Amino acid sequence: MRLSVIVPVYNMAGEDKLKHCLDSLVGQTLPDGEIEIIAVDDCSADNSLELMQDYEKRYPGRFVAIHSPVNHHQGGAKNIGLGIAKGEWLGFIDADDWVVPDYYERLLKKADETGADMVGCDYSLVDCYTFTPGQIVHNNNAEQTGVMDEEKYKKLLLDTGSLVVKIYKRNIVMGDTKPVSVTENGSTLTKAYIFPEDIFYEDNAVSNTWMLRVKHFEYIEEPLYFYFQHDASTVHTVSKKNLEDRMTAGRQILAEARENGYLEKYKPEIEFMYTVLFYVNTLFSAMPKEQHIEGCYDFTKKMGLEMKEAFPGFQNNPYYLERIHAEEKKLIGMQMKSHLLFYAYYRLLWFYRNLRKKR
Repeated sequence: MRLSVIVPVYNMAGEDKLKHCLDSLVGQTLPDGEIEIIAVDDCSADNSLELMQDYEKRYPGRFVAIHSPVNHHQGGAKNIGLGIAKGEWLGFIDADDWVVPDYYERLLKKADETGADMVGCDYSLVDCYTFTPGQIVHNNNAEQTGVMDEEKYKKLLLDTGSLVVKIYKRNIVMGDTKPVSVTENGSTLTKAYIFPEDIFYEDNAVSNTWMLRVKHFEYIEEPLYFYFQHDASTVHTVSKKNLEDRMTAGRQILAEARENGYLEKYKPEIEFMYTVLFYVNTLFSAMPKEQHIEGCYDFTKKMGLEMKEAFPGFQNNPYYLERIHAEEKKLIGMQMKSHLLFYAYYRLLWFYRNLRKKR
C-alpha cells in the first residue's frame, strides 16, 4: 500500500460536511491498491458512522470505517487509524475539510521526483463548500525545503505549519512505535500510541519530534487543501477544558524534547513554542473580555508560576522579543512581577474598551 489517509470523525454528518470530505478522498486520482482511506468514528452522536459504513460498502478495498468504543478525541481516533494503516506514506485530514482530486498524487509525485520524506502544500480558508480558493495560507516556505540541516530544522520547528496539510514517510510518524491490541468498553482494537489522547491540540504535542525525523522536505506552493472555517472548530472554541488541553500539549512539547534528546540543541525554538502555546495564547484567551472562564484569577496565576518555573528567562528569548506584540510583552512583564496588579489592570483595560465600544 502506497498511502494511508486517516480521518478522525466526530459529529460531522450535518450540512454534508463529512460527505464533502469523503467524496474528495474516494475520488482521488491514485488507483485502488495505492491508497486506503481509514475513517475512525469517535463515538459520534449523529449518523456519521452510518455514513462512513455506506462509503465502506461502496468503495471496498479503498475505504475502511472503524468505530471507537470510547471517545478519546482526535488523538485517540488517529491512534486507532495508525494501528491498522499499511501505507508506506501516511496522511491525515480533518473530517470537515476536503482536497483537490489529485492532491495525494501530486504530493507523492513531488516526493518521487525529489527523494523527500515529507511533502506539504498551501491551503485555503473557506466558509462554504467550494473548490475556488478563498484566503490562501502559505503553510510553509522555500527556506525550509530541501535536504535538512540545522538551520532548516530551526525554521521548521518555529513554523511547522498544519500537520494535516502534509504527507509523511511512515517512519517519521511512527518512529519505533509498534501497534498493540487493546480492549476498551468490551471491544478489541489495534492502536499505535503516537498522539496524546483525550485532549485537543494533539498535533502540537508531537510535531517537533516529527520535524526532527525529516531528512528532506518539499513543498508545493499551491492551495490544494480546503480548510473549512465554522464556529464549532476547535480553534474558535474557548473553554476551560480547551485552555487546559493547550497547556497539556505545551507540557508534552517539553517532555518530548527531553525524552528525545533535542531540548538543549534547539532550546530557543522549544522555549518559544512552549511559551506561545502553553502561556501567551492561553493567558490572553483566558483573561476576561466580554466574559471570562470560571476561576480565571487562580487559573492564570498558576499558569504564570508554571511558565516561570519551566523557562525563567523566557522574556529574553530572541524569538519572543521579535515576534510577541509589544502590548502583550508589557502585560506579561507585569504579570511576572505581580499577578494581582496584572489582573486588575487587564480587567480595567477591557472594561474601558467595552465602554468606548458602546458609545
